[in-house]
Amino acid sequence: MARNSNILKLNDLAKKMAEKFNMTKKDATDVLNFLVSEITGALKSGQQVKLAGLGTFKVRERKARVAINPKTGEKVNVPATRVPKFTPAKDLKEAVK
Repeated sequence: MARNSNILKLNDLAKKMAEKFNMTKKDATDVLNFLVSEITGALKSGQQVKLAGLGTFKVRERKARVAINPKTGEKVNVPATRVPKFTPAKDLKEAVK
């Protein structure tokens, strides 16, 4: 685990994968980077990504809006944007309870 034991990083996952599946840490890191790249690419193209037991990644559209700068009180136009959204699977929710 990383120095901060509350954070599991990509390198930590790669190390665990390497030990469990008898592969090099570099190969495990490559697999994880490939997974992240594929999920990112799918989201960019507007696809949802469903991973059984983990959850669903999708893109959410945020509407344009007017916000207020807290320092100056000035109104600021915030443009519409697309943001990634993750919805955990029922199994994950139950496991974390």
